[in-house]
Amino acid sequence: MIGGDGHEGRVTVGVDLGDRTSQCCVLGEDGQVREEFSVPTTQQAFRRRFSGQEHACIVLEAGLHSPWASRLLCELGHEVIVANPRRLRLIYGNDSKNDKADATYLARVGKLDPSLLGPLAHRSATNQADSALIRSRGALVRTRATLINHTRGIVKSFGERLPRCSTRAFANKVEAQLPEALRPALGPVLSMISALTSEIRGLDRKIEDLARDRYPETSLLSQVPGVGSLTALAYVLRVEDPARFPHARSVGSYFGLRPRQADSGRLKPQLRITKAGDQMLRCLLVGSAQYILGPFGPDTDLRRFGLALAARGGKSAKKRAAVAVARKLSVLLLRLWTSGEVYEPLRNAHLRGEIAPASA
Repeated sequence: MIGGDGHEGRVTVGVDLGDRTSQCCVLGEDGQVREEFSVPTTQQAFRRRFSGQEHACIVLEAGLHSPWASRLLCELGHEVIVANPRRLRLIYGNDSKNDKADATYLARVGKLDPSLLGPLAHRSATNQADSALIRSRGALVRTRATLINHTRGIVKSFGERLPRCSTRAFANKVEAQLPEALRPALGPVLSMISALTSEIRGLDRKIEDLARDRYPETSLLSQVPGVGSLTALAYVLRVEDPARFPHARSVGSYFGLRPRQADSGRLKPQLRITKAGDQMLRCLLVGSAQYILGPFGPDTDLRRFGLALAARGGKSAKKRAAVAVARKLSVLLLRLWTSGEVYEPLRNAHLRGEIAPASA
């Protein structure tokens, strides 16, 4: 599912994947449109249409249906290029955008130079299924947070406030604090919050079991304070093969933790991070970084680095420090995974002769 140089002398097919119907454009060896057709976006329809065909280079755009479609087309003997949506401005900037034109653009760029598409490699079906466990947990957590904010907001609008408490204890803690007039409206909401908390606990246990039984390498990552089974498993599933990163430092860019660049001459403005890659894992890494920098974080090289960065002051210094620590954490986790070493919290400090604890 990767592209090389151009594909002269081979049929190239651009496929614009729709939710129900996909538009296809076939370019011949001479680069001329040989055929245009649509096919239902189902596994059965794709298998019927593309099986028994001559070996082709098929270009898809990454999206909801691209994982199964790319695996199926590879199984049928075709070469598949999954285009990075961030690299498709040629399509999105077209003032005559439609499915047929999109398929044609994908085919032409794929035939000209596949590297322009920033090809992606989709994960295996097993990996995708295991990742769904983490994503389902994330969906439940977000739903619970929405309901908790709704409950607090309704009570505030009634002139009262609910006590502070942990998210897990919210339903039991605030039930007795609800104004009597709001119980008919908020009672069912608290019941739903309680049910969601129970389901999230169940998923947490499944994630821990999965990490221990199927992905033992997560134990190497969990050596770092602030990195639990959830973050370690999400990291391993997303990276899948650490050999993909010959340079460990590039993993920070892969997760979108690298600042954007718009340098021009002497101008080097400070920009926000790219936010490329997996948003959920990026949030988990930043959450681990916030723990490392927080009041309960132990003294480590990462903590010292982050605190020194935050001490410089300036606008959003603490936020920038958390992102910088998350970027370094992503590199550290990859190195621990590939080397199998025991984590040394103050390795760099000892090498530099700095043994005094960092101030909080």
